[in-house]
Amino acid sequence: MADYHFVYKDIEGASTQWDDIQRKLGNLPEKPPAFKPHPFIPAEDDTSKPKDKAWVDSKTQDGLEYLEDDLDDDRFLEEYRKKRLAEMKEAVKVAKFGSIIPISGPDFIREISQALPEVWVVVLLYKEGFAACELLLKCLEELARRYPATKFVKIISTDCIPNYPDCNLPTLLVYNNGAVKANYVGLRSFGGRCTPEGVALVLCQSDPVLNDGQTGSDSSRKSVLDGESRRLIEKFVTEREDADDDSSSD
Repeated sequence: MADYHFVYKDIEGASTQWDDIQRKLGNLPEKPPAFKPHPFIPAEDDTSKPKDKAWVDSKTQDGLEYLEDDLDDDRFLEEYRKKRLAEMKEAVKVAKFGSIIPISGPDFIREISQALPEVWVVVLLYKEGFAACELLLKCLEELARRYPATKFVKIISTDCIPNYPDCNLPTLLVYNNGAVKANYVGLRSFGGRCTPEGVALVLCQSDPVLNDGQTGSDSSRKSVLDGESRRLIEKFVTEREDADDDSSSD
């Protein structure tokens, strides 16, 4: 006759009356809390959101790429999607430099003459230890941060042009599409005071050298001129106010 053994398992977390008495007396450890699964939170359904401009704005560039088929039935949103995608791509395209790149003679053709046609290149010819070169260099460092679509490079003058006279330093050369568009010899080219705003106004007098990222060279040039003129006036007013405060305190 077979011997059957039965093993009874209690419900997980359950306790007998005897166990409860023993726990009160301290003979048994406290029973562990009963397992409770985490509450179910359904994944956010993107399709349930209203499809409007804010919904499009929340998408990344990759997300906008994949939305093309979803918006075929909404002409306005499809046009807005294309506009936002173009803006994102333009922003990536514009923000590519942002600082002054030091180069040597062998780099000149690759970095300047072979630059992309839409890129303006400002070349500083300089030498270490010249106060005028240091002053213009500081101005260009500020402009390089303001206008990252413009390529700024610096090169020792005699590495660029053998026997270039020191009396011509600093010199700025402006290139576009492989050709020289302008040259400025000495600080006198930028008026009595050399400031980032003054240099910017000179560079953009005839060409859109400093690109603010707007579509169309004319609108970009006008935007830069207006912005730098405003900065120059604000700086002048601030300096006058500071000078008046100093004189009144004396």
